[in-house]
Amino acid sequence: MQEQVIFECTVCKNRNYSSSKNKKNVTDRLELKKFCRTCRKHTPHKEIK
Repeated sequence: MQEQVIFECTVCKNRNYSSSKNKKNVTDRLELKKFCRTCRKHTPHKEIK
């Protein structure tokens, strides 16, 4: 049940990171604080499909 997800920066809308998650255990969308290369700082990244 692993699904690949893509993370998008909430500030500049750039798609920087990808990861996988288990759909059975985590049903809601992930939001992580990651480093954005275009913003050059740590910003919240939300999961997109």
